[in-house]
Amino acid sequence: MAKRRKKEKKFYTYECTLTGEKFKRTTKIENSEELVSISAYYEMNPESDDRPLIVKKQLGILEEE
Repeated sequence: MAKRRKKEKKFYTYECTLTGEKFKRTTKIENSEELVSISAYYEMNPESDDRPLIVKKQLGILEEE
């Protein structure tokens, strides 16, 4: 019986336009100039930050009142 060949996944590397953070995707993106990282998105939209308090504490972004 013949062995099946594994499919090789192709990775695309992109860079966040605001923070310069690099990340990989398995799909090709049309407008790579509009990509932002998760941290940059939450920095731009703090009202939509729905992460748990534990995660905010670990990242050091929890504001002390």
